[in-house]
Order: sequence, then C-alpha cells, then structure tokens
Amino acid sequence: MTASESTRDMLGRDRLIPVARARSLLLSKLQDRKPETEKLSLAEALDRITAADINAPEDLPPCDRSTMDGFAVAAADTFGATQSMPAYVSITGDVLMGIIPAGAVTRGTCYRIPTGGVVPQGSDAVVMFEHTVPVDEKMIEIVKPAGSGSNIIRKGEDIARGSLALPSGWRLRPSDLGLLAGLGITEVDVFRQLSVGIISTGDEIIDHAQPLVPGKIRNINAVTARALISRCGAKVHDYGIVKDTEASFFKAVEQAVAENDMVLFSGGSSVGVRDLGEQAIERLGPPGILVHGVSLKPGKPVIIGLAGSTPVFGLPGHPVSAMVCFDLFVKPAIHSLSGITHKTDTFEPVISARLMRNINSAAGRLDLVRVQLVRENGERCAYPVLGRSGAISTMTRANGYFLIDENSQGLLSGSTVEVYPYS
Repeated sequence: MTASESTRDMLGRDRLIPVARARSLLLSKLQDRKPETEKLSLAEALDRITAADINAPEDLPPCDRSTMDGFAVAAADTFGATQSMPAYVSITGDVLMGIIPAGAVTRGTCYRIPTGGVVPQGSDAVVMFEHTVPVDEKMIEIVKPAGSGSNIIRKGEDIARGSLALPSGWRLRPSDLGLLAGLGITEVDVFRQLSVGIISTGDEIIDHAQPLVPGKIRNINAVTARALISRCGAKVHDYGIVKDTEASFFKAVEQAVAENDMVLFSGGSSVGVRDLGEQAIERLGPPGILVHGVSLKPGKPVIIGLAGSTPVFGLPGHPVSAMVCFDLFVKPAIHSLSGITHKTDTFEPVISARLMRNINSAAGRLDLVRVQLVRENGERCAYPVLGRSGAISTMTRANGYFLIDENSQGLLSGSTVEVYPYS
C-alpha cells in the first residue's frame, strides 16, 4: 500500500496501519530477494548463513566407538551378572587411541578400551570400569549386565553419509562448525553479508564524542543502530549527520541507497522533517512509501519504503521509539534479506511473568511495555519501566518487554504476561 493508496479518516488524515499488517506488507515485498553468495573457510564462517544444503560426505563417527572408559565385551557374556553372581571374562587386548585394534573379542574375553576408542571386532557392548572388579592382571569380574550397543556410538549414528547435515538458510553456530569439521568439510557456501547504510538527521544533533553545547543533543540513535545492525549479522556504513535541508538530505539518501542493501535514517520521520523523508523515498522511484505511521506506542511515526528493491526505513528520532521500530520492522527485514529460513536465531524466547502494576492502553494500538524481570518468592515478576520515548535509560533498566494488543484497553496487576527478553 503506497501513501497515495492509504485510507484516510474523516478528517483526511492517513489512518495508522496495524503493526502486523505493516510487517507482513514489508516482508512480502522482500521474499523473492536473495543476496549473493561466497565461499568461506570454517574459521571465517561463524554466524554466517548457509547458501545451500550441506550433505554429509562421510559417516560420523566413521566407525563404532566407545563412549566410556571400560571393557569391550560380547554383551551375551554379561547377561545376569550381579555383585553376588559376577561374570568372569579374560582380558586379551588393549585398544589404543587412534589405532584400529588387532584381533577380535571372543566369548569369554574382553579388551580394555578408553572413551573414543575404536570398538574391536566381536564386541557389541562396553562395560564401564565402575561395573567391574579386577581379579588379577588378566581377568575381571563384571557385576552389572550390559545390553548390546551399551556405551557404543555406532558408525554413522551421529550423522550418516549422504544425509542432510545443515540446511540452506541456517545461521552457523559454533556447534555447527564443529559438525562440519567432524565431516572433513573445510569450506562452506554462505550468503554475502548485507550492507546497511545509516543516516542521522537533525540540525540539533552532534556526534556523541563532541562536547555538549546549549541546544544540541548527542547522536544516540547512530550508536544504537550500529550495534543492533551488527548483532543481526550485517555490515554498517555510517553516513554521519546530515542537515535538515532538501539538498543535503536527498543527496545522502540517494548515495546510501546506491551503495547499500538497506538504508535507515533517524529523525526524518518526525514532525518538522518528515516530509523530507517521504519525498526522498518517493523521489528514488517506485514502489516508494509502503507505510507511514503504525498503530504502535512507542514508534508510531515510522516510515517504511522501497527504492526499487532497497528497503528504506525512517526511524523516529526518539531513541526508544527507534529501537522498538528496529526490532519490529528492521530486524525481520535484515533476516529476510540475509537468506535466513531456519529459526536458529530468529526464534524469540518468551518468559511468563506476573505483572506487578496496572497498565492502561488505548484500544486500536499495539503497546510495547518495557519491564524489569525479577524473581520473588520463586515467581517471575514483571515491573513496568515507564518513561517517555526519548528516555534511553528506560531501555537500559529494562531486560524485556511485553505487548498489549490492539483489542485491549490495558492489563491489571497480577495478570500473566508473556515477556520477550532483550538479548
């Protein structure tokens, strides 16, 4: 839905769009876009997104191995063994790490075996040391039976040759890299990292490192945006602070769109300069503005648009509003354009907690309420952290948030809320 197509209320104002509809509209426009690919070594691939299915080129483990220190035996020799009626077996060999054992276990015999050792032929179980009693150097008592397969990981049991090791669209975690290393895979095809350009607008904004002078405020949004983008696995290109003039702002947006996969500007969605944000996106070509204004608190004045296939977001100038809009709109867009199709990192954990005070809400608006989670008397309690959308300290004091949906006019103290923790 473009700005020109948006429905209006009785006073001629654009109606605010529900958050879910705005996000669905945005993601529907991005679903066919996929980034380019590149090949990386495992040492470089942490947190990158797989660009193709990865099938196991070999079995893991490549042979039967013991999962315990003990004795490799024929399981039948241990049946019925107890402390009062032990089974007796002779020690006829030792398994050495990294070496295929010579010979074989026969009925009535066993091999000493360490954890990870290759199970010798003729053995189908490993008895733990704790379940044996030495008789002498060449014989042990077994005081507890072991079923066939006990304390053994079979060839290919971890993952079988030819089976799917990791799917396309999977963010590579340390454990995933370990799996690939275990399969002898040294390189992996991944999607290229997104480049996200950020622009700060406002004649009142100064760099956060500069001395503060009357009438100015430090650039909080650029610092938080860089961190949020990096945490999403994308690269950041910061275009600095741009004056609230048509010439300066339009030039910066045009350059950023040409050089990046996505662009964010902050401040240009609020009263005074919001027209510049709309005009810049529309001037860059269709489809233009998708959304300007959502039924959300905080974060109502967000702008979402497309310059060709490049998403452009106008985030509110207030830091809390900007961060909320990032989580609800920008983060899902980055995940979509990064090629993520599996939820190793997009899954959001939810914690149930008891609300510790009444919270009012306006019907027809999604309210995001920041909370501090504490445990009291064995119960999780959620204390709302209240404050204006310009108060960044509310974000630092909060460790999660819950949502009040559009159909509710608030929640009572004692209600159970579903809290999304901040990472």
